[in-house]
Amino acid sequence: MKTSNDTSFFGHPGGLQTLFFTEMWERMSYYGMRALLVIFMMLSIQEEGLGFDKETSYAIYGLYTGAVYFMGLSGGWLADRLFGGQNAVWYGGIIIMSGHIVLAIPSTSTFFVGLILVVLGTGLLKPNISAMVGQLYSEHDARRDSGYTLYYMGINIGSIIGNFICGWLAVEKGYHWAFGAAAIGMGIGLIQYRITQYKLPESSARPTVNMTPSGVQRSWVGIVLFLVALAVVTYAMSAGFLVIDVAAVAEYVAYLFTAIFLLYFGFIFFFGDLSVNEKKRMLALFLICVASACFFAGFEQAGSSLNVFANENTDRMLGTFEIPYAWFQSLNSIFIIVLSPFFAVLWIQLGKRMLDPSYGIKCAIGVLIMGSGFVVMFFAAMLATGEQQVAPYWLVATYFLHTVGELCLSPVALSAVSKLSPRRFSGQLMGLFVLTYSIGSVIAGVLAGAFGTDESGNVSELFSNIAIFAAIIGVLVLVFSLVTRHWEKLPQEDEKAA
Repeated sequence: MKTSNDTSFFGHPGGLQTLFFTEMWERMSYYGMRALLVIFMMLSIQEEGLGFDKETSYAIYGLYTGAVYFMGLSGGWLADRLFGGQNAVWYGGIIIMSGHIVLAIPSTSTFFVGLILVVLGTGLLKPNISAMVGQLYSEHDARRDSGYTLYYMGINIGSIIGNFICGWLAVEKGYHWAFGAAAIGMGIGLIQYRITQYKLPESSARPTVNMTPSGVQRSWVGIVLFLVALAVVTYAMSAGFLVIDVAAVAEYVAYLFTAIFLLYFGFIFFFGDLSVNEKKRMLALFLICVASACFFAGFEQAGSSLNVFANENTDRMLGTFEIPYAWFQSLNSIFIIVLSPFFAVLWIQLGKRMLDPSYGIKCAIGVLIMGSGFVVMFFAAMLATGEQQVAPYWLVATYFLHTVGELCLSPVALSAVSKLSPRRFSGQLMGLFVLTYSIGSVIAGVLAGAFGTDESGNVSELFSNIAIFAAIIGVLVLVFSLVTRHWEKLPQEDEKAA
């Protein structure tokens, strides 16, 4: 473990530099490609696209983003038992880079191979690089929260770089050049990771769970069988032997992820030998998980329906220069960098005045503000009927509101999971909470496919439905929070009544 007197990176342990820049370049590659994905799938074959219809493109996008979060559960498990965190990040980065290289090949037959590789690599890298940030600090090191804030800044800088570079290349040089740039970005991240890896604590290089030789063997057999099955299905789809209704699959996957969440949460709640206080705190946490899943069902429209709106319905001319549609994806990260210090001060000041809202109320406000962004988009869509295009400020206003909503919900929800979870289940519940991102992402694809495919380009019904959905969920969470806010303050241990 790095000692607390290591201040070589802006007052933080030197290992934070390694993880900061690795994550920055990984997010550059991820967001750079994500911003192009739906439009690339919708472009005709003649335009170097895939020629998919909107419903299919939205469904694939939802499955892709949902799978990225879902695979993080297995990525953490593999690192804890087989690879160790450092190797998991290294191998994950190599797999991600390979996926982008495959996507850069101008061939439609390899598209799903590239996409799957990015999913598998991200699932391996993302949870473990985040966990290693925490391992840089001792338990009582006051710099921990500040370290995560700096690390989170790297994520957003990477997003801005990726959206600007890949967005420009896609328009000026072609989509496969943009995918190639994403591969180069991940490659730069891997090089600096390897050069500065010595700064990371030795404890993160080893698995944290000691498995028996037979357990290790069974794990590898399971991994190989999974990869073989995945390869067979992918080949069958690419060769046309297996035809899948992607929109229907996305809907079933949304049900599956929701069922997994409810069953696992219910198992801990009913069979985890919890005290009365712990059960009440779990119910307060459940409300926050519901808010998170519904929030991301709207928020993840950024890469699908909002992206398409930027491309098709927004006047992007700035003099003689046409703003690449992907650049609008950077607005969220720019607003986060600008607004994060304000929100950090806001919560502190409210706390000093004993006015700090409960976790549930903050999350409800986040959902309602996110929904207000779709009220803005509803009016924008009404103005953009037919051949009419609207000014960019509609999207700017929407992304501003979504970012404010995100800052009310996302960091608050993560803090709530760490505080409200029974200590012996904290790791499992954090992994389970990440599943709400997957649920929301897949639902986002299903919603966009169901209501955002009007041939006339009018997506007002989609935006109005999401706004109404967010309003209902936000109000319900707000009402129930009036009860659960008292449960959030209960102590960890319950003194059972005689």
